[in-house]
Amino acid sequence: MTLWIGTSWKMNKTVAQARDYARALRSALEQRPALLEGVQPFIIPPHTALTAVAEELGPEPARTVRLGAQNAHWEDDGAWTGEISVPQVADAGASLVEIGHSERREHFGETIETTRLKVASTLRHGLVPLLCIGEPAEVQSRGETADYLLDQARGALRDLSTEQLSRVIIAYEPIWAIGAQGRPATVTELREPFEVLAREYGGHVQALLYGGSVSTDNAAQLLEIPGVQGLFVGRAAWTLEGYLNLLEIAAQAPKP
Repeated sequence: MTLWIGTSWKMNKTVAQARDYARALRSALEQRPALLEGVQPFIIPPHTALTAVAEELGPEPARTVRLGAQNAHWEDDGAWTGEISVPQVADAGASLVEIGHSERREHFGETIETTRLKVASTLRHGLVPLLCIGEPAEVQSRGETADYLLDQARGALRDLSTEQLSRVIIAYEPIWAIGAQGRPATVTELREPFEVLAREYGGHVQALLYGGSVSTDNAAQLLEIPGVQGLFVGRAAWTLEGYLNLLEIAAQAPKP
């Protein structure tokens, strides 16, 4: 099994900072190939830095670190001021598209239907959709997490073929656990959601990831949860040292 370990930089890093990080990451992985044993790294910079990061990571298919975009529109082109299309992020060097992050849903009107459209567009152009799902605290407190997650996932992945579904990555990120004010989830809290997701999508999608207050302190424990096939990390991986430490934890983690 391959563990996917990735990070989204959100609205952080200039082009120069992104280039420095990517250059140093590539160099570190060349010097420490053991970090890639059973591990697939990926990074998702701001759109402005995609091309620069792609240049530093090297050409596909030899590139060891997958590169993603934080968002993409479902239309290939058109009068969508401020948006960026899947063909455009592919042209910039990305092979993965993050879709449906809770911040996009809350602040920019992302819905289950728009996530479905974006997943379909991403697959149509040969890229990997990284579908983010997660429940707010009030849903968790009512014990309705499982139904909430399945509604989000089923809606976004509706009508996909077996082959299309096999290219999808799902990241479970409970809203109450992400961000600077997030509360780290306990192993007990995560067991049921991953049991549900593994029962529905295990063996059918490319990977099931966990994201939400991930750190070097809890990464090993999180990777031991049945159904977890990787981690989607925020600020703990925004420094190169932090990200390399997480890759090392994943490389040393047991893999069934």
